[in-house]
Amino acid sequence: MTDFACDYPAARAVPSPNHGERAGGQTPDMIILHYTGMATGAAALDWLCREESQVSSHYFVHEDGRVDQLVAEDRRAWHAGKSSWKGETDINSRSIGIEIVNAGHPGGLPDFPPEQIEAVVELCQNCGDRWSILPERVLAHSDIAPIRKVDPGEKFPWERLHAAGIGHWVAPAPIGGGRFFQRGDQGQPVEAVQTMLSLYGYGIEVTGIFCEKTEGAVAAFQRHFRPSQVDGIADISTLDTLHRLLSALPDFSR
Repeated sequence: MTDFACDYPAARAVPSPNHGERAGGQTPDMIILHYTGMATGAAALDWLCREESQVSSHYFVHEDGRVDQLVAEDRRAWHAGKSSWKGETDINSRSIGIEIVNAGHPGGLPDFPPEQIEAVVELCQNCGDRWSILPERVLAHSDIAPIRKVDPGEKFPWERLHAAGIGHWVAPAPIGGGRFFQRGDQGQPVEAVQTMLSLYGYGIEVTGIFCEKTEGAVAAFQRHFRPSQVDGIADISTLDTLHRLLSALPDFSR
């Protein structure tokens, strides 16, 4: 392990051996949020600092709001795995990874304590300011790896982060009736759903067939932006929320 000076003044250095060079001299322009998904924070921190795990993150936020830095920000931490966003596939080389202690879905998806979320907010603000990271580039692990990952989960308070200038958000449309699209459907309307998801950033092909990957991308979108019902079905609420998010992007051509 190599000692380093913490980039975030409030952090404690807890070095992990699992890191490398950022490919092509890239610098962070994304923040990826995870939950630890293990029974205890101590077990998760130990695992992230073991060489045999081959995983790490830049930061680790405890339930009481304490922040540890495991990898220097100028290094490539190994947190994203096989993932993509807006056609980019080496997310590790262009992101800062933040692990948030929470037992996750395996542990019944407990609430995130307020002091922990406040620490996440302050950490994201600090990293975002120093690296000029756009709000819409603060994402869930599940956004960049649908189906494979579901963290930080549908209980993560994205609206609270957005109120502090972190992340992209619009109030989700209420769930109601109307037409919907689901696994097995085909045709131009499905192409339109896939196109909107792809434009927003999800790694999905526009095929016109509502396949497993489309269902997974819809579920990932819902988990982040319409968390009251995560079922992978593209209903009116999901589509309206997605359309308004797209329209709110600074570079979206209307």
